[in-house]
Amino acid sequence: MVVLEHQALAEKGAALVELRLDWLSRPPDVVRLLEQRPTPTMITCRRQSDRGRWRGSEEQRQAILRTAIASGAEYIDLEADIAGSIPRYGDTKRIVSHHDFEETPENLEQIHARLQSLDPDVIKLVTMANTPADSVRLLKLVANSDVPTVGFCMGELGLTSRLMCGKYGSPFTYATFNKDRELAPGQLSFDEMRNVYHFEKINGNTQVFGVLGDPIAHSMSPLLHNLAFQDQNLDAVYLPMRVPPGLMAQTLEAFEWLEVRGYSVTIPHKEAVLEITDRFTGPVRGIGAANTLYRDANDRWCAANTDHAAAMECIRIGLGEPADKTDFLNGKMVLVLGAGGVARAIVYGLMRAGAVVSVTNRTEQRGVELAAAMQCQHVKWANRVRSMADIIVNCTSVGMHPNMDETPYQMNWISEGQLVFDTVYNPENTLLLKDAREYGWRTVSGLDMFVRQAAAQFELFTGRRAPLDRFQDTVRREISAVNLP
Repeated sequence: MVVLEHQALAEKGAALVELRLDWLSRPPDVVRLLEQRPTPTMITCRRQSDRGRWRGSEEQRQAILRTAIASGAEYIDLEADIAGSIPRYGDTKRIVSHHDFEETPENLEQIHARLQSLDPDVIKLVTMANTPADSVRLLKLVANSDVPTVGFCMGELGLTSRLMCGKYGSPFTYATFNKDRELAPGQLSFDEMRNVYHFEKINGNTQVFGVLGDPIAHSMSPLLHNLAFQDQNLDAVYLPMRVPPGLMAQTLEAFEWLEVRGYSVTIPHKEAVLEITDRFTGPVRGIGAANTLYRDANDRWCAANTDHAAAMECIRIGLGEPADKTDFLNGKMVLVLGAGGVARAIVYGLMRAGAVVSVTNRTEQRGVELAAAMQCQHVKWANRVRSMADIIVNCTSVGMHPNMDETPYQMNWISEGQLVFDTVYNPENTLLLKDAREYGWRTVSGLDMFVRQAAAQFELFTGRRAPLDRFQDTVRREISAVNLP
């Protein structure tokens, strides 16, 4: 199995493959493995005390490492406490490593200095991120090191550093063979590293963009923006950046060191992001939420809301109205389910277009606050069935993957209407939309809104038009792959 996987990675273009010998079910024949290697190889055999799976004795483990060196492995990974007892031999390069699975300690520099004293060719320093700012601390260490250092943070909060370490001098980073085999918290697969983030192209001049949210693992924004960067030969990368509630200002201040050029902003930060800047593009102030931060001509942060225009365009197209008709919503009764950032943008647009809007939300207080802010009607969640509507807009997460058998609204509650717009985009055909079509309503999926708002963000980030058709096709393929049984 190890040989087959090694060969598969070689065929995909891997330049260096780590063999984790501690994951094997029986002691390995290191000589044979290295004789058959199709790529340069790193040998690692991690103890259980270091979160590995080695179950033999320490003497056996070190004997395996020495055999790998004698057999000409290109790299050998040695923990700091044994590096001094295993001498250098031949052309094998020494990786002297330190892992902290609990935190990113304050004494990073001292730890790094100790590793540097143990005759390394490469230092590996990996810690657990407990805040997004931990990634920046470790990347600064990588950038200032005199010895090549592979340094990044584990966990979802550290994903930025896994992808960005190459920009600051790391000779390589780590990825898994596939998504189902995570050897350390927060690892990406080799395919994601290569085909989505193009890690091998990231360099000191690469511009950085990202999406801020919590949760963030489900976001398809990196797929779209990195696709557009590659299509247009832009030296840029777009990263998922998980930011827990309450840490937005602190995180953006730390990320200034990364010189980020733009952010998409998603749940739960669309309202909090307005505290970052007082420079707005479009109706951000009226909406009270933004989903985009970008640099203006003077390198200052500006906030925009691309959800607003994208949603209005989707509704117009869904109703079959021509592009030059501006009063297509005048007098129409619209029921909006939800009171988050997307709902704020959509309610604002509906009200300005002359619609009669009612807002309902599972958490009643948020619904009341949104209705008051937008000067529209509020309906209790339990009473939404009694609301007459020409258009229903779902801005909740009900029906989103993996809970695809749920719906926020039973269509048999209303027998006549014109349009149902579900902002959920995974799956594209939610249960709500399926039910609506059965009752003869027109429908618009969240996929259309998602790609339109992303395309508008890309234009703000780069000044270039995004490939809208490719965005749509890409998201559909990804959703189909994710939802396969």
